Amino acid sequence: MVLTALHIAFILFIVVMGFWRGDVKNFTHPADPERNPGGFFPNGASGVFYGAATVYLSYIGYDAVSTMAEEVKDPAHDIPIGVSGSVALVTVLYCLMAASMVMLMPYDLIDPESPFSVAFKGSDGWGWVSNVIGVGASFGILTSLLVAMLGQARYLCVIGRSHIVPPWLAKVHPKTATPVNASAFLGVFTAAIALFTDLEVLLDLVSIGTLFVFYMVANAVIYRRYVSVGTTDAWRTAAFLLAFSSCSVLFALLWHFVPSGAAKAAALGTCALAGVGVLCAFQHLVPQARRPESWGVPLMPWVPSASIFLNVFLLGSLDGPSYVRFGFFTAVSVLVYVLYSVHASFDAEAAEVLRKGSGVGGGEVDVGESSSYRV
Repeated sequence: MVLTALHIAFILFIVVMGFWRGDVKNFTHPADPERNPGGFFPNGASGVFYGAATVYLSYIGYDAVSTMAEEVKDPAHDIPIGVSGSVALVTVLYCLMAASMVMLMPYDLIDPESPFSVAFKGSDGWGWVSNVIGVGASFGILTSLLVAMLGQARYLCVIGRSHIVPPWLAKVHPKTATPVNASAFLGVFTAAIALFTDLEVLLDLVSIGTLFVFYMVANAVIYRRYVSVGTTDAWRTAAFLLAFSSCSVLFALLWHFVPSGAAKAAALGTCALAGVGVLCAFQHLVPQARRPESWGVPLMPWVPSASIFLNVFLLGSLDGPSYVRFGFFTAVSVLVYVLYSVHASFDAEAAEVLRKGSGVGGGEVDVGESSSYRV
């Protein structure tokens, strides 16, 4: 909590300094107008969408709130507030940081490695601000890594209980009930990646993975709301998800690969109308199978459908090598799941059934050497 508070204070310090020392004309005037385009959108809409897809990884931290459900007193009430509040706060702070950065200097002079630090380093009498920013950036990197490891360790712990990954990762500390083995493993693994991987490659890979995961989550939200196993027809919902995703993919392909003109505008409009038509038909023909008791996604199925479209569209903004790397790691993950996880989890489930049938044990399951979780 102390590091997080320092991180937020550091961001606010940057924003205040940027708006104080900056100039609004830098929003539209590049330093070298002969070589670089000017205007508020110098690279057009495609540049905005590519930037959004690249920095999408900035929003992977808030999902760590949901992984803390087992450690929250009232998760049904507190988790939605925590997730929504953190997303809103992060969005506002990041937008203010971007605006203050552009006010400090034109976009074609921004150093991609350390933009804020370099912006103040050349200012007379403001070199100390560069040093403060360097210290604050170190805190920012540390808090980001800690938050990422916090969520990932609990992911590993949960799937380790079902033996999808080695159950050694599901061991929890006997006093704090935290996933100690998973945290140690991720610490070493994260350090190795940071040491041997190029930052740009890593950012693109994390972005494409995050976009794909959010796309799958949006599909899962619709499927769960409209499908109840044994009482509803799942094929109608699956057909809608396939049709709407196809419209989204087609729209993204038309946007990125068809030359500008009347034909492109007509094709995009037709594709958008088809997607909206499919969505309206699904809303009127397929009733919801369940309603959330407290918190739930509003305006179903429009909100998760918008998420599906945006994630697909931003996925289309990434480059080809990112897809090659994503496909390679996906193939490796599928092989591990097919060759190891399926068999290990089935054997663990069969052993659990036999254990319960023989009346051995009580309501507490020992995962690894020590566990305080109940099933």
